[in-house]
Amino acid sequence: MISIIRSYRSLTLVASTVLVLSACSTTYKTNDPAAPLMIAEQGSFAVGGTVIQKEGEFDPIKLTSAGQTLHGDHAYAFYQIPVNERKYPLVMWHGFGQFSKTWESTPDGREGYQNIFLRKGYGVYLIDQPRRGNAAKGTQSGSYEPIPNEQMWFNTFRVGTWPDYFPNVQFPKDEASLEQYFRQMVPDVGPININVNADAVEALFTKIGDGILVTHSHSGGMGWQVAMQSQHIKAIVSYEPGSNFVFPEGEAPAPKQSSSGSLSAVEVPLDDFNKLTQIPIVIYYGDNIPEKPSQLPGEDGWRIRLEMAYEWADAISRHGGDATVIHLPQVGIYGNTHFPFSDLNNSEIATLMSDWLHEKGLD
Repeated sequence: MISIIRSYRSLTLVASTVLVLSACSTTYKTNDPAAPLMIAEQGSFAVGGTVIQKEGEFDPIKLTSAGQTLHGDHAYAFYQIPVNERKYPLVMWHGFGQFSKTWESTPDGREGYQNIFLRKGYGVYLIDQPRRGNAAKGTQSGSYEPIPNEQMWFNTFRVGTWPDYFPNVQFPKDEASLEQYFRQMVPDVGPININVNADAVEALFTKIGDGILVTHSHSGGMGWQVAMQSQHIKAIVSYEPGSNFVFPEGEAPAPKQSSSGSLSAVEVPLDDFNKLTQIPIVIYYGDNIPEKPSQLPGEDGWRIRLEMAYEWADAISRHGGDATVIHLPQVGIYGNTHFPFSDLNNSEIATLMSDWLHEKGLD
């Protein structure tokens, strides 16, 4: 049950007060999913983006594009602030082919990171990047082709090797959950542009102030860029970053090869790279990543990404920063897919993250 005691416009809601009072008669354990979730404020907004202006004069009778505008390339954010909010809010950014749903309810209907961290006292912002999901209005045309490819993603997301699940997988094996999993994937309505995405997320931090960026997969690499642009990012938690690992000029490792293709690092000026050494960063990778080259591209691509992540963290450390890569099997946590934050053990994974935030003094 969610009780809202102050709206986005800070208006007291009488009905919510009744819910709050009635909830007080029952005792719940901390973070109990059955407990009322106390929300002080919530809302949504578009942020960043650009405007296309067509030359000419608008004619309300002869309707052409002349004199008209198109607003696009913004990000969309939905946020909730709990009662007794902690120091910094969490901004959660989805991965490739995903939108804000990835942080909400899990495929089997349990609470996702949105509610888990609200219960822990963090404000939570869920974003859809430009040209995706609720921020689908872009300034460049694109096309969507309905090509059947979900079994490929089953493998790439390391749920198993279709049609078999990994024996230890932390993913529900019922048909309904898999149905939900496939249906949370969405296409882009225009080309992915790293600068457009980074600028929109930077604008979000400019609007809300200091916070912690939580990324997944494709947004991991774009997250480094936002942190080099914005002083409002106080830490980064990145789940299985997959691309755009940045290194100082002259320090990038050679491209890494796998059966899924190659992975190249990105060189940036040292002054930009050093901005990443000013904040704590933690990276998490799940299980079933091969240690040696594999002919299965869905798995082998993560082998080289994990290798690159270790080298990237070493580079951050060499330059005086604080970056840690945690490969979950190495700390005794097994079976996680490419989506540790929505796996069957997501509560345990969330505790790892909240413990890290506490260790870094970010809570």
